[in-house]
Amino acid sequence: MRVVLDANVVASGICWDGEAYLCLVKLARRQAFAFGTEQTIAETKEVAIRLVREKRPKHNAAGRLTWYLSRVRLVTPSPLGKQRSRDPKDDPYLSAALAATARCIVTYDHDLLVLGKPFGIEIVRPAQFLRRLSG
Repeated sequence: MRVVLDANVVASGICWDGEAYLCLVKLARRQAFAFGTEQTIAETKEVAIRLVREKRPKHNAAGRLTWYLSRVRLVTPSPLGKQRSRDPKDDPYLSAALAATARCIVTYDHDLLVLGKPFGIEIVRPAQFLRRLSG
């Protein structure tokens, strides 16, 4: 399944072993394939590095980030026309998902979640994503 992971999901998966981490495990097992644009990948890197510095996890979080960055596939953003999300920082994730023909965007961000299914792309929480892959 083609998917776009929001920066907050990747950062959580890098720092903790919860649902967001299990989303990264699905990528490692090739049950899903992550896509992003230069902008979304840069934001992911920035958010993850900041969180690692603040939380200082005991495991090799930098290694997890390096692994994720080596696996995410780069796409050229698709134009969206007008702003779609209440937060303009979220539109690049929609643009990436559209360009990648992704089935979903995985996020904790309420501003994205309230959009429902723009352009036919589902916006789901990590737990919902994991259920879809298991079912």
